[in-house]
Amino acid sequence: MSETAPSPVAPRSLHAPGDIVIDIRDVTKLYRMGSEIVYALRGVTTKIHRNEYLAVMGPSGSGKSTLMNMLGCLDTPTAGHYEFAGEDVSQMTDDELADIRNREIGFVFQSFNLLPRSDALHNVELPLIYAGLPAARRREQAEEALVSVGLSDRMHHKPNELSGGQRQRVAIARALVNRPSIILADEPTGALDTKTGVEIMDLFEELYDHGNTIIVVTHEEEVARHARRILRLRDGLIEADERPKDR
Repeated sequence: MSETAPSPVAPRSLHAPGDIVIDIRDVTKLYRMGSEIVYALRGVTTKIHRNEYLAVMGPSGSGKSTLMNMLGCLDTPTAGHYEFAGEDVSQMTDDELADIRNREIGFVFQSFNLLPRSDALHNVELPLIYAGLPAARRREQAEEALVSVGLSDRMHHKPNELSGGQRQRVAIARALVNRPSIILADEPTGALDTKTGVEIMDLFEELYDHGNTIIVVTHEEEVARHARRILRLRDGLIEADERPKDR
């Protein structure tokens, strides 16, 4: 395995603050619904550094999903400034946002979002196909990513031949394969039983220990407690920015 790949047996790092990967300042997002204007975000300001482990929490209507879309470059702010990995994404076009997502962000979804007729290896290769990498290099990086999440013996299994936890590990390997700036996980344990959910959160812990930047969007306190920092949203504003003492 190459030195840049995440390793499930990597030693705990010191986690000194790294470079700023996300810098959002006074970000507002509004939606027009007929004659009504709805403010999803109301001037949010925060910074996220490399090798942070952050949880984003909030009740329904708090702006949590809108902030997730913003952090993942799935949307742009109505007003305010958003810089991702040194690039101003506030005014980017859809094509430019797609390029940032493919290069810089690894997504993990609650529902896995795997191609049902493709094996694990091909599912993990997909971002590399979009990036235009040669076939041999795609295969090497995809195999490396699957090994890093403990699926060296499941590379040629299709999703319906895998357990829920194994499918989520494939999704995490796919998120890692481009060696992105951050891993953005949306309710990553929502479709899993308790035991399997604990195993997936243990895997995120290992990836964090190896130097990955992880942002988990969740409504579950027990999932958020794995993070080293928790942003709590309410009514489109950051209500609290916490660093749990036991972490």
